[in-house]
Amino acid sequence: MSYKVTKASEATPYEAPGHYDMRPTRLHNPGDVNEGRIIMGLSHFLPGGGAKYNAIPVEFIYYIVSGEMTVTIDGNTFVLGAGDSVHAGPNTGKEIINNGKVTATMLVTILPADK
Repeated sequence: MSYKVTKASEATPYEAPGHYDMRPTRLHNPGDVNEGRIIMGLSHFLPGGGAKYNAIPVEFIYYIVSGEMTVTIDGNTFVLGAGDSVHAGPNTGKEIINNGKVTATMLVTILPADK
């Protein structure tokens, strides 16, 4: 069994390719827990901010902490508010955008593809 405590002040900013008008932080990096099988981040999207359409070989869960995000997955669009979440498997096409008037905060959990 392994564990890692991450204090809010220890969250690591990083660049998220294909994302715009947002600030991502990494709470648990690959290798922190379960030999890199879980990644967790907290992202803050300004109004109009989001991520361009992509389909990458990871499984993910988006959990909206505050605000709202419009999520399009394989052509289906959902508006998610605080407390809502969505899960999608590897290679699922997705696009996200904050169409609201306030910053949206989203917890992102990623399960990378098998090595």
